[in-house]
Amino acid sequence: MVQGPRGRTARRSGSGRVQLMASSALHLGASCGARAVCVLVHGRGQSPEEMQSHILSRLDVADIAFCLPRAEEGSWYAARAVDSLTESTKAALQVALDHLEREVTRARTSYPGLPLVLAGFSQGACLSLEYVFSGRPAPEALVAFTGCRVGQPADGLPQALPANLPVYLTGSDADPWIPVTAFAEAVLDLGRGQARARSDLFPGRGHEVSDAEVTMLQSVLADLASGKTPGMAAPR
Repeated sequence: MVQGPRGRTARRSGSGRVQLMASSALHLGASCGARAVCVLVHGRGQSPEEMQSHILSRLDVADIAFCLPRAEEGSWYAARAVDSLTESTKAALQVALDHLEREVTRARTSYPGLPLVLAGFSQGACLSLEYVFSGRPAPEALVAFTGCRVGQPADGLPQALPANLPVYLTGSDADPWIPVTAFAEAVLDLGRGQARARSDLFPGRGHEVSDAEVTMLQSVLADLASGKTPGMAAPR
């Protein structure tokens, strides 16, 4: 993979018109001849470059364009995902979701007509889950490595998930950031929202992305690049 030029992304003004602004995202993969696009969101205290080395370097794909958004100061919001939502967390989450929507819009504009996978790890997975539940323009599939909803069920979390959206969600009983209960609650929300979901819990796995999870992302990308609905049939 080679790094592409820094792109520009879209921002919607108060009048509803889309404006262009500079993007700090990292752009990798196929610059021409791409058959699918993946927006991959990093976790807390991480960077797009770490997602490149930890995940993308383990993929065997040649026809996928990647956009890796960059959070200011390495974090999308300050609170833990499992904390109850405060007004400051709600505000920070909306800023992060707006940022992600701009990057998705930019990717759609750069590669018109191509299917788009939204993926994320840890805090990036949580943000990506909130994105698809928020009613914003949806991807063709979501891959959330070690994710859960942001906030507690009592906070009245949004439930505007597109029906039949292919979703792959993972977790671990040994993860220090995302407890199994929060993972399970996210699975319940996906079921209630009629997602085409597969969820895998990896006992004893640390806060990382396993080979099986990388293989699943590759499978989802390959299916969409071939014009297929993701089967999510890769083995654990």
